[in-house]
Formats: sequence, C-alpha cells, structure tokens
Amino acid sequence: MSALSPATLTTPAKPAHSARAVAAARLTRSYARLSSGLILFAFVLCHFGSHIALIGSVPAAERVFGVLMWFWLTVPGTLLLGTAFVVHVLNALWSIYVRRYLRMPAWEIAQIVLGLAIPPLIMIHVIGTKLADDIYGTNSSYASVLASHWLGPPLLWGASSFVYLHIAAILTVWIHGCIGLHFWLRTKRWYASWRPALEIAAILIPALALAGYISGGNQIMRDAQDPDFIKELIQEARVTPETIEGVWHNIHIGFAIYLGLVLLPFIARAIRRLVHTIHRPPRLTHAIGRSMAVLPGATVLETLRANGISHAAVCGGRARCTTCRIRVTDGLSALPEPAGLEATALARIGANEGVRLACQLRPTSDISVLPLLTADASATYGLIRAGSEGSERLVTVMFIDLRGSTTLGEARMPYDVLFILNQFFDEMSKALEATGGHYSNFTGDGLMAIYGLDAADPRAGARQALRGASEVLIRLDNVNARLKADLKEPLRIGVGIHYGEAIVGAMGPPRSQIITAIGDTVNTTARLEGLTKDYRCSLILSQAAAQAAGLRLQGHDLHQATVKGRTGSVAFYALNEVPEPTR
Repeated sequence: MSALSPATLTTPAKPAHSARAVAAARLTRSYARLSSGLILFAFVLCHFGSHIALIGSVPAAERVFGVLMWFWLTVPGTLLLGTAFVVHVLNALWSIYVRRYLRMPAWEIAQIVLGLAIPPLIMIHVIGTKLADDIYGTNSSYASVLASHWLGPPLLWGASSFVYLHIAAILTVWIHGCIGLHFWLRTKRWYASWRPALEIAAILIPALALAGYISGGNQIMRDAQDPDFIKELIQEARVTPETIEGVWHNIHIGFAIYLGLVLLPFIARAIRRLVHTIHRPPRLTHAIGRSMAVLPGATVLETLRANGISHAAVCGGRARCTTCRIRVTDGLSALPEPAGLEATALARIGANEGVRLACQLRPTSDISVLPLLTADASATYGLIRAGSEGSERLVTVMFIDLRGSTTLGEARMPYDVLFILNQFFDEMSKALEATGGHYSNFTGDGLMAIYGLDAADPRAGARQALRGASEVLIRLDNVNARLKADLKEPLRIGVGIHYGEAIVGAMGPPRSQIITAIGDTVNTTARLEGLTKDYRCSLILSQAAAQAAGLRLQGHDLHQATVKGRTGSVAFYALNEVPEPTR
C-alpha cells in the first residue's frame, strides 16, 4: 500500500474527465447534425412544393411560394435557415477532419460528396436572389428567376447552363437529404412498414418539382415572345448592369471561400498525419489474428475498414444501430468508460462490461477485439440485447421428457392432446421459474432448462436444478390429480441433470431469438435423460452435477455409461427421489 502515492491514485480521473468531455462534444455535434439537417430538409420540402405549383402556372406558384416560404423569408426564418446551413456544412467538414481513415461504405461516400457539391450548386441562385434582394435592393420573383435561367443573358454560361445547374442542384439536394433520412430512420421499428410509401414520395416529389420547373420555363419562354414582357420583368426585378457585376463579384468571393473551407480539413489531415508518423500508434488486434496500427483519434470501426476488414455499421458509425458492437478481450482496463452517445446506446441494449461500439471507441493503447455480430448484420440485429451474443460458461442443464406422449395422442382429438400438453408445460414452466431456472426451449413433448445463468457461483445452479426437479415432480402430481378423469394413466416424465461448460447466448432470427445453450454438456444431458427409460427411474443425475450441488449420495450406485457423441463415459446416479442439497 505504501507504493501508492496520491498522484497515482488521482491520475485516472483526468482521462475519464477528458473522455466525458469529448463524448459530450460528440453528442452535441450529432444532435446539431441531425437537427440542422431536418431544418434544411423542411426548407427543401417547402421550396419543392412551390416548384410543383409551377405545373399550374407561374402566378399560381408565386402565391404558393408566398404561403409555403413565408416563414423562411422572415428574419427569424432566415436566421434559422442560415444557421442550420452553416452548422451542417461545418459539421460535414469537421467530420472529414476527425476521421482518421477515409475508407467508408459507398453510400457514405456518396452522401459526403453530394453534400459538399450542394453549396457551389446553389451559390449562384442564393446570392443572385436572396442576398441580391437584401444587399442591392433587387426584387426577385419566380418569373424573373425563371427568365434568367431559360432566357439569359449569358453572364458566365449560356441560359441552358443555368437550367442544367438548377436541375443538378434539385437532384443533388434531394438525394443527399434522402440518404441522410434513410440511414437515420432505418434503425426505427416503424420504418420498415412505412418505407414503401416513403420511397414513392421520395421519387414523386423531385419528379414533380422538376416537371414544375420545366413547365414554368416553357411558360416564360412563351411569354417572352412579347417584347414588352422582358422590359416589364427587368423593371420589376430592378436589375441593372451594376447589380449584376456586384452579384458576380460576391459569387466569386463565395466560391473562393468555400473552396478554402473544403480544402482546409484535407490540409489539416495531412499535417496531422505527418506529425503522428514520429509516434508509435497503439495496436488493434482483431479476432481473426490480424494486428494493425490505430491512428490517434481513430475509431475501431475506421481502423478495421482502413485495413480491409468488413465490420457491421448499419447507421454509418453514428451510435444509433449498435450493430458495430464488439467485445474488448484484452486492454479493457486502459480504456475510458463509455460516455455520451455510446453510453446511451449500450444502456439501451443492456450491454455487459467489455462490450463497446466500434464506431465510438477510440483506443489510446493496445487492445484486442471480438466482433459480436456478423459483418452483414442488418438493422434488425441492432435490436438484439447485448450480453447474449454467446459466451462459454459453467451452467447446469436440465432435460424433461414426457413419457408416452405418442400413445396419448392416438386415442384423442388433437385439441384434447393440446389441452393436456399446455397444462403440462404451464406447470413445468412455473416450476422452473419458481426455482430460478430459465425455460430455454421445448421439443414437442419435452423441454430444456438452464440453471445458473445469473448466479455469481455457477455451482448454485446445480442446487437450484435439484430443487427444480423436485418442484417439477410435485407439479406433475398436481397435473395428474387435476386431469385424473381425462387420463387413462398418469403422466410420467424423465429428468436428466448435468453440470459443465456450454456456449450460452441468444440464437435464432433477430425478432424471435431465445437464450439457450449448445455444446457437449447439452448433448450429454439429453442422453442422460434418455437413460431414465433404461434404468426405470425418474431422475438421472450426473456425478458432476451432484458434486457441484454438494451432495453426498452414500448408498446410491454410481453408474457409468457411454454417451453417443462422446469418446469417454459419463458417471451418473439413477434416482427415483430427488435428494436435498447439503449446502
């Protein structure tokens, strides 16, 4: 104890505090990205709605525009929209910088590329309308904007170039937004049933908006056949050569600033990588045996992808789906505790100690990890509770088999047999629940139970199983007494109990998984239960289970039998009464 100084005792607090601060910052950034994206998408829906009204007429679209876009044209609406746009763009640029590797799924690359393409695509339109109105006193309208697109004058490109640019902007904005919404909503339970309707809307809305834009352009081109129309339009728009020159000057400045912003994270990444090359990075060892360097600040998910190792991440690494979950098999003590989004997600799935999210964990020391889901896991698998992916542990397994079930069904109607079996299984499950057993599964006329799943001492499961066997036999007598008038002869069962190592975890389809066990212990228990017929007894108890329960079975013969599927023999007791554990 004397070797521990106060400094030694307080050192871990700083990294933990720092980790919580970083997690809080990531959480804030995640909420900012989502909320700003939803605000921008709401604006796009309103703008596309007014575009769709162009199918009717340009004046009708002007009226719809005034209704749908009213809030966005107010000072609070403009401030909200501008803030959301700046936050969303800066967040995207920051996400590029903080990534230690740029290898990612195709959809994520598409979303980033499309997102970065949006500002230059809409810059001419935004500066030439809203900013020109505010700075130079112009009066933009649907008619004047459509005329500048479809008729010219050609300030930088021909009129048709503005049309193509606007169409590209519509499609780029919409596809980017839909990708973001899809990968946000796909982890929601209700999304699968609503997805077909949303997909139809995702196709119809931009298609109708483009149809309205083309229809409005054709209307303007027809009206332009009247020479007075263009003159009146220019007068209403209050556009002068000086205004146009000023607008294009601001557009050039905007393009230069944005280009610098886009290049900044890549330049910063290059500088950071150069600085980090002089330091030895921590090593990440995967369960397949590969070891790889982890760049400072890189997540486990980024590191695996950069090294060509497939790993599940349905939500794209945003701590929503939990499909990237891993178990840290070595180096866990050196890692900071989960915080922020990761802590929330792990709590939602009830994760045990050692389970982390690969998309959020940023190792600062050597660790070894084991993926808990397959690389092609879908969003549904993210609903699986953690801690049930499978682990090897000592448990007590019990098999119960109903004797003569075939004969029972020969002389009865199916629903009569079903009624009797339901009564039987109801009592058996109650017996297991009352004694701490886990009802794992049933096979027609039998069932399997596991004891000791949550016990601190695995041997406690063996003692619980003996009490469970006693309770099972008592409840069987109750069933026989209750159904005496319906049964030609009482129901009889055989019980097998064995103690040993088994792989325990959730198995089956994601939405209907059960906690069960597999392995030699389970197979041996099933074979032991079958021996109750040969030894004409109600209980076969393995020597291993008896020892775990602390039984002293003097006066009972210890039998040996070879079990199918096992090379060695199994020692067991054949009993007609359930012995009481001595401890």
